[in-house]
Amino acid sequence: MDITTDYMGKTLANPLVIGASPLSDSVDMIRRLEDAGASAVVMHSLFMEQVARENVAMHQAMDFVADSFAEALSFFPEPDSYALAPDEYLQQLSRLKDAVDIPVFASLNGTSGGDWIRYANLLAQAGADGLELNVYYLPLDGTEAPAAVEQRFIDVLTQVKQRVQLPVAMKLTSFFSSPVHIAKRLVEAGADALVLFNQVFQPDIDIEQLEVRPALTLSSPQDLKLRLLWLAAIYGKIDAPMAATGGVHSASDVIKAVMAGASVTHMTSALLRGGAPHVATVLAELTQWLIDHEYRSLRQMRGSMSLLHCPDPEAYERANYIKSLQEWVPA
Repeated sequence: MDITTDYMGKTLANPLVIGASPLSDSVDMIRRLEDAGASAVVMHSLFMEQVARENVAMHQAMDFVADSFAEALSFFPEPDSYALAPDEYLQQLSRLKDAVDIPVFASLNGTSGGDWIRYANLLAQAGADGLELNVYYLPLDGTEAPAAVEQRFIDVLTQVKQRVQLPVAMKLTSFFSSPVHIAKRLVEAGADALVLFNQVFQPDIDIEQLEVRPALTLSSPQDLKLRLLWLAAIYGKIDAPMAATGGVHSASDVIKAVMAGASVTHMTSALLRGGAPHVATVLAELTQWLIDHEYRSLRQMRGSMSLLHCPDPEAYERANYIKSLQEWVPA
């Protein structure tokens, strides 16, 4: 059974990629995940704020930086709170490249252009096989129009593509007013792949201490449904592969994502819970399912349940919406 797939200019052994997470901080863990069958790994992000802190520290020693910028950075974690400092991140990337044979994709996380983007070139020099750009930005103050928010993503991508020859994947949030439109724009601007969707960290409120507390919750299979909708809508409208991230826990989740149009699936929460053995289980179940259902390859299945095969996708989706509401009954 051929379960190979193409992503970021590479032919991968299968669609199961280790998603961006603390797993990449351990060379031994990535070795074990590779041995279990994982086809590639995305490192956790190097943050714009980390690079900015280093620049601020350097310039402060020379009395060249404005106090207001340093004060703005005080909202963010202290330097030793990050898993890896910028130079350590580059070193870890090199260690991973030396230790495993699967592709290693680095990740940059920021909200706008600037000096931090120079690290894209440093990541390329350290051996990254590709770069995932995570423009984690929520326009909470209401001053930016939707078109300006889209342009922010385009600008960051353009600046990075001007610096490196690496394939670049754009990781999107689900909050765009027209995800298909921004997907098309990003690919036209040079994106080599799209990742749907970034996990948006929604804070909780401590009603006793009157504090806003950050909350991180591992994904569940229910989170995959939103990804399936937009994978299915975008598939066939862009000339670039897509990755599903968020809610991929089992072989059936991988199958659904590929049917909707994904080339690969990024698995994170399930691996944090189940470790390397879970990779082998998922791949065995995926292969058996394809055999049982008489597929010749994974590629044959890709996009088979996308809206590309629906003559009127909007009417189809609205019909499903109405039907769901009318057929629901209380337990």
